[in-house]
Amino acid sequence: MKELNNNEQTILKGIDKFVFSKLNDDKTGHDYAHIQRVVKMAQRLASDSDQGQLFVVLASAELHDVIDEKIVSDQTKAENEVRAFLKDQDVAQTDIEAIFAIITHMSFSKNLEHHYQLSVEGQIVQDADRLDAIGAIGIGRVFYYGGAHGHTMYDPQIAPRTEMTHAQYRQNETVINHFYEKLLKLVDLMNTKAAKQIAEQRTKVLTDFLDEFKAEWNQTK
Repeated sequence: MKELNNNEQTILKGIDKFVFSKLNDDKTGHDYAHIQRVVKMAQRLASDSDQGQLFVVLASAELHDVIDEKIVSDQTKAENEVRAFLKDQDVAQTDIEAIFAIITHMSFSKNLEHHYQLSVEGQIVQDADRLDAIGAIGIGRVFYYGGAHGHTMYDPQIAPRTEMTHAQYRQNETVINHFYEKLLKLVDLMNTKAAKQIAEQRTKVLTDFLDEFKAEWNQTK
C-alpha cells in the first residue's frame, strides 16, 4: 500500500483535529476514542495489503462518523462541510471522491438493501469499523448507544428480526436483539483475512456474553 508522504501526514493531522472537534463530546459510542481505535485498526489491516493508498484509508477512517446519520441531524450539510474542509486542506479531488465513496457506502445499514462494492481502501476501513462493534468494547458500545436512545435492554417477547429495510433497522427496540440483527453477522461480512481472524475471536466474546446474560436473566445460574 502506498505510504504517506509529508504533505499527507500534515493533512491527516488537520483532519484529526477537525474530527476531534466534531465527535469528542459524543455520548453514543461514536466518539473520538472510537475513531482513534478504528484508525489504528485500519492502519494495522492496511499493513497486510500491497494495494491502495494509505492516505485514503486513514482519512476515511477518521471521517467516517462525522457524516453518519446516527450522529448528525443534517447529513447533506455535514457532507458539504467535510468536502469544503478537505478542499481547504488541498486534498486532491480524486482523493476526496475516493474518501466519500467509502464513508457514504460503508455502513451496515446502507448495505441492507443494496450491497456496495467498496474499494480496497474501503474494505479495510469497513472492517476496522465493524471490528470495533464486536468483542468486549463492542458490548460496551451497544449498551452505551442503546441507553443514549432509550432502548429497552431486553424483552424475550420481542424476537430478533431477520430481514430489514434501512428504515426498519433504525427502529431498533432492544439492545440484546441488536446482537442478533447485526453484531453476530459481522464475522461473515469481513473483507480481509486478518479482520476475519480477529472477528472470530471477538464474536466468541459476544456469544459467551449472551449465554451468560440469558442465564442470569432466567435465573438458571
